Amino acid sequence: MSPGDELAPLAVPVTRTLVVAAALASRDYQDVHHDPAAAERAGMPDVFMNILTTNGLVGRYVTDRLGPAATLRKVAIRLGAPSHPGDTLVLTGTVVDVDADTAVIRVTGDNDLGRHVTGTVTVTLGTPA
Repeated sequence: MSPGDELAPLAVPVTRTLVVAAALASRDYQDVHHDPAAAERAGMPDVFMNILTTNGLVGRYVTDRLGPAATLRKVAIRLGAPSHPGDTLVLTGTVVDVDADTAVIRVTGDNDLGRHVTGTVTVTLGTPA
């Protein structure tokens, strides 16, 4: 692995079940993540994915691509366009830095509305057991 290497993309279908179940699993009971009427009152066309779900998907993306020996050390993200049921979130990543057993990956995620997430993930690269 070297700086500039690109990770294979991951397409995540954003379903109503994903949005609602992940919000509840992360104990985010804010109504805009499970009640379409509340989301509409907030100016959205439908419920939308919460930041904790996005954070988990970013972590999953990197560890899926780097293998079971990779350990997340830091995930720092910034949200942009919302992700609603019916969207497809496409995550991509580029290796920014590699130092001994540590790598930094820049991750972006786009949907039909634009850039949903940008961030960096720091991982320790281990040796598979």
